[in-house]
Amino acid sequence: MPEDASGSAVIHARGVRKSYGAVQALSGADLDVRAGEVFALLGPNGAGKTTLIEIMEGYRHRDGGDIAVLGVDPAHGGRRFRERIGIVLQSSGVPRYLTVAEAIDLYRGYFPHPRPLDEIIELVGLVDKRDERVLRLSGGQRRRLDVAIGLAGDPDLLFLDEPTTGFDPGARRGAWDMVRNLRALGKTVLLTTHYMDEAEHLADRVAILARGRVIALGTPRELVRERTIVRFRAGAARPPLYDGVASVAGEDGWLEIEAADATRLLHALTSWAVARGESLEGLTVRHESLEDAYLRLTEEAGDA
Repeated sequence: MPEDASGSAVIHARGVRKSYGAVQALSGADLDVRAGEVFALLGPNGAGKTTLIEIMEGYRHRDGGDIAVLGVDPAHGGRRFRERIGIVLQSSGVPRYLTVAEAIDLYRGYFPHPRPLDEIIELVGLVDKRDERVLRLSGGQRRRLDVAIGLAGDPDLLFLDEPTTGFDPGARRGAWDMVRNLRALGKTVLLTTHYMDEAEHLADRVAILARGRVIALGTPRELVRERTIVRFRAGAARPPLYDGVASVAGEDGWLEIEAADATRLLHALTSWAVARGESLEGLTVRHESLEDAYLRLTEEAGDA
């Protein structure tokens, strides 16, 4: 496992617990985040994500368990620890009448060894907006500025909360490129997102949190089952089940058939349709996605 300079995983958590009165937010969460990876923490609302991240950042005390971030207990990390992390919240209060460069430079002044201003601006893709006032930036550009401010102190670890909420498709792709740039710099990024395709494209590894515990952890490919899903709409007639078919589900006239052998299934379906003069409207064939895996795993955990 890659290690940080302290000789330990960048984040190492075991049995982390936290309750708010009778509500148990975390019930023994285990997690490891490696140096230089983009790590996605996923889970339904109320699963404990925000609580776990705030404990990692040192802003909330845990009730039990062990946790080390950059080799120290974040509850007692102090100034040096905070200099090594960057936090990008869902929204920030950047002064609206500063220019992009002025805003970034303001935050750079809080750190003993900030990253060079020009490098930050180039990294987040705001070179052509360097002298634009914050109030004139688009939503996507504001989000890039948020990340730039998170990078002001040249952190080893960046917490990135919902980086593309409300973005149009073009802005999302631009934000993805920005996160890839951070990985290329060797930064460790822990991001939260409700967009499964975002996690699938960006994350080296993913953890799914449900009911206060990590119920699955691995690469997106490791969490996805080797299965093929065939979806179509047939007429009144329904095709028979074939060997190798795992399940059939119908909704609004659509059928979804899950099978290990897609070639055999498609041959059987199309042969059946041709022989009966039926159509297979909207026929699609796809493999399980991370979103499918997420829904399956959280449902199995009783937290769908």
